[in-house]
Amino acid sequence: MQFKVPQFLEIEDKIFGPFTFREFVYLAGGAGICFMLYKLMGFIFGAIPILAVAGFSLALTFYKPNNKPFLSLLESGFKYLLQSKLYIWRRQVSRNQKEQAKMKSGEKGQSLEYVPARLNSSKLRDLAWSLDVLDSSKQNTGD
Repeated sequence: MQFKVPQFLEIEDKIFGPFTFREFVYLAGGAGICFMLYKLMGFIFGAIPILAVAGFSLALTFYKPNNKPFLSLLESGFKYLLQSKLYIWRRQVSRNQKEQAKMKSGEKGQSLEYVPARLNSSKLRDLAWSLDVLDSSKQNTGD
């Protein structure tokens, strides 16, 4: 016995003409909010909010960066803004510092080169853990 396996599950059905249900809701909701702003504020005072809401509604409906919905772009942006970040300071060597290092190496007959330390999140986590262990062992021995 053979079963038909549904394909193209990611593609939404076009319900309202060329629009999916979600796209239709974005357009209808944006049009409704624009109409309410027009009735409440008038055309002159409500022009800027109406244009902002209409632009956002049109972007949600039609703008697809990298073939993904605009809503996923907004979601990723909010996640990036709200998540914790790891900042690593990297020292930049100026031209004068490089020349001084070469001059010092010429005096001693050895070559000195500036090699920046590479520190990634796992090394940083290990360092923090080792510091926590050392701190707790100092507290235990002091009691």
